[in-house]
Amino acid sequence: MDLDLAALRTFAAVIDEGTFDAAARVLHITPSAVSQRIKALEQQVGRVLVQRAKPVRATDSGHVVLTLARQMAHLEREAMSSLNPEQAATSTLPLVVNADSLSTWMIPALARLAPEYRALFHLHREDEFHSTTLLREGTVMAAVTSVPEAVQGCTVEKLGSMRYRALCSRDYAERWLPDGPTADALAVAPMLDFDRKDELQARFLRGFTRRRLQPPRHFVPGSSAFSDAVRYGLGWGLLPELHTGDDHRLVELDPSRPIDVPLYWQRWKLDSPILAALTTAVRDGAREALR
Repeated sequence: MDLDLAALRTFAAVIDEGTFDAAARVLHITPSAVSQRIKALEQQVGRVLVQRAKPVRATDSGHVVLTLARQMAHLEREAMSSLNPEQAATSTLPLVVNADSLSTWMIPALARLAPEYRALFHLHREDEFHSTTLLREGTVMAAVTSVPEAVQGCTVEKLGSMRYRALCSRDYAERWLPDGPTADALAVAPMLDFDRKDELQARFLRGFTRRRLQPPRHFVPGSSAFSDAVRYGLGWGLLPELHTGDDHRLVELDPSRPIDVPLYWQRWKLDSPILAALTTAVRDGAREALR
């Protein structure tokens, strides 16, 4: 089956812009032409690709075609840049990264990518246990994730592990844990979670107390703000070693029980020079920062 490149480009524009009219403006064609191209593409693949809502959304089948459309566009840009180096355009690299990697080692790793690639990064922040969703939907071309199973059409390699330790401020420990981090004390002591997807603290709590506790929780959805919340005594939480070092203002609940979260790099399985160079940069940065 030979899919029309113009139709694929139009489909990606519709999803990106959210409406047929907006896609038409970007592509400099009429809304009727957009509609005809999408209809022809759906007839060719035999599937409904677009949910006609506001904004327009891709169906499950549409996500498969969207990934293909983005891959074709990426390869097309690279080919044109190779043919006309003096007119090489910038390459936008959409990536999804978990917040703690983004605030510690990922930016220095991305900075390793050679300037001649003229890369523009479009970074999405998502929990490492859920980041493959954006990869599966075709929104990004690569992901830092805790999922070791490769998404269809992607390769996967282990980057290392990020070590977390359960910490609180000294004032917090004196107020809430005067006899140490007992199960009874942790049942009522305020706990910090990044957001409602964050299971790291609950995982530590179950392993440490052997009980399913439901302490009061703060939700602090930002790596720096989360660290500050621990340091200012709002609650206890798990912080990356890369954030804390030897911070003597903090007390560790159980030094013998760190949590190591394995991180993987999943990316499109394409013969792409810039994607290969990006992978090398990420791999080297992770090797220096992770365990």
